[in-house]
Amino acid sequence: MSLRIYNTLTRAVEDFSPLVPGQVRMYVCGMTIYDLCHIGHARMMMAFDVIQRWLRVSGYQVTYVRNITDIDDKIIKRAVERGITIRALTDEMIAAMNQDIGALGIEPPTLEPRATEYVPQMLQMIDTLEKKGLAYRSGNGDVNYAVRKFEGYGKLSGKSLDELRAGERVAVLDGKDDPLDFVLWKSAKPTEPDDAKWASDYGAGRPGWHIECSAMSCQTLGETFDIHGGGADLQFPHHENEIAQSEGANGKPLARFWVHNGFVRVDNEKMSKSLGNFFTIREVLAKYDAETVRFFIVRAHYRSALNYSDAHLDDARNALKRLYTALHLVQPAAVVIDWSQPFAARFKAAMDDDFGTPEAMAVLFDLAGEVNKTRSPELAGLLKALGACLGLLQNDPAAFLQAGAGLDEAAIQSLIGQRAAAKAGKNFAEADRIRQDLLARGIVLKDTPAGTTWEVGS
Repeated sequence: MSLRIYNTLTRAVEDFSPLVPGQVRMYVCGMTIYDLCHIGHARMMMAFDVIQRWLRVSGYQVTYVRNITDIDDKIIKRAVERGITIRALTDEMIAAMNQDIGALGIEPPTLEPRATEYVPQMLQMIDTLEKKGLAYRSGNGDVNYAVRKFEGYGKLSGKSLDELRAGERVAVLDGKDDPLDFVLWKSAKPTEPDDAKWASDYGAGRPGWHIECSAMSCQTLGETFDIHGGGADLQFPHHENEIAQSEGANGKPLARFWVHNGFVRVDNEKMSKSLGNFFTIREVLAKYDAETVRFFIVRAHYRSALNYSDAHLDDARNALKRLYTALHLVQPAAVVIDWSQPFAARFKAAMDDDFGTPEAMAVLFDLAGEVNKTRSPELAGLLKALGACLGLLQNDPAAFLQAGAGLDEAAIQSLIGQRAAAKAGKNFAEADRIRQDLLARGIVLKDTPAGTTWEVGS
């Protein structure tokens, strides 16, 4: 089975083949960087981390571009509030983002362009759109995109112009010929700091959000590339507007596949800063280890909604412990994955079906069960190797399991010694108490003629 990907543009799962054989060019809309990243942001970056990993496992050379929006209203407001430059704020927040997502094992993209580094390319694209009659200057100094002049607007969202118009506010914003029109270049406001303005033929100002990604993606990957990704909330208007700008300027399809990940939800509402129902990555990592958080996110299909709760993270921790217990019991052999091997073939079939991580995870648990039965180092090695495809199971099993129990090996052995002494003194109540205390921490004792051993249970 060849790789198949759900394409938002066609609303169908399609066979994937890149424009250039053996090479994949993928652009993902990244962070608007004015605050710490929350777990919803982690879900987006994790989804495309898994996708790019599987593309590489599948033999493709991947150029993965994930941009940073480092100029917008919220960034300007936050920098002014803190009394620092925009660059100082965004540098600080980028460093924090990289620290947080690095802890989750999210690999850095091939390129990470910052919007402020591509303003000349944005102005060039705006100029092209104006010459083609798709952009116009307004009386307030802004430059707007004329949506109704672009044939096919709405094809990504699946809505007609009249349907989209019905969803707009009745009042036309100042300077726009139509409520659907959107800004390409924002004229500078007297109250805005100097580092929020660029000189241009349209006057001092800064780019609109949508034109940033059009310019960065086309400059780094070409006018047409293989995959464009981002959160489902970006499908409209951001990605719809990117299509209008890029295809309006270049006359070519922007991306062949459009891929969108689902939301993280809390109490059946999307997690977002605007709703105030978000948890930063740092807050979550203060309570749960990074691999548990990664496991929690990856085991859900990237397009599905992900329900966040401590209970779900606790369940993820226990499930991950079961996999590590298999690797703790049997020293994994170093293996090169044979994709014809039954477990590996099932794993590949799952991942080739629109990156089906839930089914791939099920294979890992079946394989762990087989490792527990057979004590096969080769199967344990395969379990570890398949886990690596998802960025999982690469830690030391004993260290992971002991950390989960809240005890190191010396503490466990000390308690086993105390229990042995209690049994020798016929204090069976104390011996049973120690066993039950360890069991409550996930440590299972096994008494054998050769002595007492332990393992982490679920």
